Amino acid sequence: MAYNYAAYLREGKIPHIWCPGCGYGIIMKSMIRAIDGLGWSKDELVMTSGIGCASRLPGYIDANTLHTTHGRSLGFATGVKMANPKLNVIALGGDGDMTAIGGNHFIHACRRNINITCFVFNNHIYGMTGGQYSPTTPKAARATTAPYGNSDNQFDIAKLAIGAGASFVGRSTTYHAVPMEKLMKQAMEHKGFSVVEIIAGCPTGYGRKNKLASPSAMIEWQKANSVNKAQWDKMTAEEQAAEAATGKFPIGVLHQEERPEFIEAYDANVGLS
Repeated sequence: MAYNYAAYLREGKIPHIWCPGCGYGIIMKSMIRAIDGLGWSKDELVMTSGIGCASRLPGYIDANTLHTTHGRSLGFATGVKMANPKLNVIALGGDGDMTAIGGNHFIHACRRNINITCFVFNNHIYGMTGGQYSPTTPKAARATTAPYGNSDNQFDIAKLAIGAGASFVGRSTTYHAVPMEKLMKQAMEHKGFSVVEIIAGCPTGYGRKNKLASPSAMIEWQKANSVNKAQWDKMTAEEQAAEAATGKFPIGVLHQEERPEFIEAYDANVGLS
């Protein structure tokens, strides 16, 4: 029996704006299944986003949604959570939205450890605004603003989140649709700031310029270059560095710890608890 995605969609907003072969539809479906699996009420669910391909997603979801300004998804999400801590809050956006113009909000949300789930859709490019290189575009990869190859080093979003203080950090790909759903549920159940980076393909903006022009080529790249965290941990530091140098990366739960959540600490400080 087919899954009833329609129960969570604003069908009047369909068809979506994503290009053929974009991985964001896979992410949306995994997210819907995760939310449904947790039994979250749509009335108690808030989704925020900024600007970009990924940030159009809340418009398709039948819940309380805020499509905000570029890079400000987490700022709005923090305000919502502080105003009503009982709400389940998900902030989402692309690699540019979260780690470029929204980078300051991202690192401080991690530092605070506020009980929000953050999904970062990483397709290594600014897709909607013209195919410019982003903070996660691999070095030497081509983009409209890097026609001869990108000269910048790329952010590792997961490492950035761990270093900034997020208490749950995971990574998946659009190839791993079912494990992604499980990882999303783990992130949403975690008490504290949770970050899940999702590697996705952009055949139109990134693939065409980097010899990955078809959706299947991008999916095959994800499959070939992702390594389960358990296998990754069996490698020596030197082996991990060598794998990373060829483009490989670990997937799964990369970091999890229990530590004080921001709103509880805030309420204690001001005498509300």
